[in-house]
Amino acid sequence: MENLKQDIEKILFSHEEIVNASKRIAKQIEEDYKDKEPVLLCTLKGALPFMAEVMKHIDIHVVTDFIDVSSYHGGTCSSGTIKINKDVAMDVKDKDVIIIEDIVDTGRTLKCLIEYLKELGVNSVTCASLVDKPETRVVEVQADYIGIESPNAFLVGFGLDYEEKYRNLPYIGVLKKEIYTK
Repeated sequence: MENLKQDIEKILFSHEEIVNASKRIAKQIEEDYKDKEPVLLCTLKGALPFMAEVMKHIDIHVVTDFIDVSSYHGGTCSSGTIKINKDVAMDVKDKDVIIIEDIVDTGRTLKCLIEYLKELGVNSVTCASLVDKPETRVVEVQADYIGIESPNAFLVGFGLDYEEKYRNLPYIGVLKKEIYTK
């Protein structure tokens, strides 16, 4: 991955830090849902590596589903317009749903997803986010389980992308500005 690494200004969170954060969140979920069977709802595509990592460390029954929502539309910041590209496949009515997010940035996507799931009649909805960027929040919303708090920087890796690239990095890093300002 030498070619990708040259585009990274600096590594903010190592693979080991991500795994440790995922284990911590998994144990919190396990404790909070010990008498339930939650639905882990992965937001595609970015949260896929995070969900896979968290699931490995949960020792209770869970079921999984996927939803694909977009708000960036290829840019470097949220457009404020949320679009559902792929809806949940299962009936989530009366289920306890945990949204698995890669990052909570402006909060718009998460807020929209929570409202949408409530409209579908879920019993409860919480969110586990690998990365939280509280200083960029523009709506009142908070993840219930947070892996890592990040400063305001353009992050890529471990699912986070720029124009669908860099998701495969095993760490999270800051993308060099010249890459996305060409």
